[in-house]
Amino acid sequence: MSENQNWGSYDSPLAAAVFERDRETINMVRQGLRKRNVLLAFQPIFSSQNTDHPSFFEGLVRVRDGTKRVIPATDFIYEIEPFEEGRLIDCLSLEMGCQALIDNPDLRLSINISPRTIGLEQWDAVFDRAVHMDPTLAERLIIEITEASAMTMPDVVCNFMDRLHSKGVSFALDDFGAGYTAFRHFKDFYFDLVKIDSQFIKDVHEDRDNQVLTAALTSIARHFDMHVVAEGVEKPQEAEYLIGAEVDCLQGYLFGAPQLRLPERLGKGFRAAG
Repeated sequence: MSENQNWGSYDSPLAAAVFERDRETINMVRQGLRKRNVLLAFQPIFSSQNTDHPSFFEGLVRVRDGTKRVIPATDFIYEIEPFEEGRLIDCLSLEMGCQALIDNPDLRLSINISPRTIGLEQWDAVFDRAVHMDPTLAERLIIEITEASAMTMPDVVCNFMDRLHSKGVSFALDDFGAGYTAFRHFKDFYFDLVKIDSQFIKDVHEDRDNQVLTAALTSIARHFDMHVVAEGVEKPQEAEYLIGAEVDCLQGYLFGAPQLRLPERLGKGFRAAG
């Protein structure tokens, strides 16, 4: 839809408002990219067997707007993903993540990528340059790919994973269980870990449906020798139940919100399956 489309061509004022909001979001991100006002926030992920120190972190993109507000990726990533800005965000995310890994030899970090970015020369160049600077970086890097993306483009994703696996990079299947899994492809991916979608973690200590679904997803991951991360853990009761269910790792606001600075003590580091 053209950016100069007038409001009268929409079916409703709501549709016009949504379009205007999306346009403003894309413009804000474009300005942030042009000025390199892009940051990486770090959310800790803990082993269920040791919640004293993080096992690894997830790097989450933030953009600083003209008023110096720090805006999380959830507020803009879906709007910009189809555009060139989505590719630039992925490249900058990798660049910042790799720099953090270079600066912190004990750090293990996961970074997200869109399937549209796979095969992009600029992204590959950032990765190759970083590995040249620190040969240990690849084995400390985890690439997260959403379940929807992986199942939509299985051949492209498999080839990408094979290439980087050979260099020591690990892979996480994000939003596992969100509804897109085609199990005829699942066994071909060789993900090192899966992250169970937060909708199944909410109130899992008392929600029987979520208990059954979490157990099923965990069982599938175990069959394929994949570690299991529970996303969106917010309550002590949820964490207690998940620890009892032998989920490997826990992520959520109960254990820490994303922060722009890494803690001084990073922990011993997570080692993926396989």
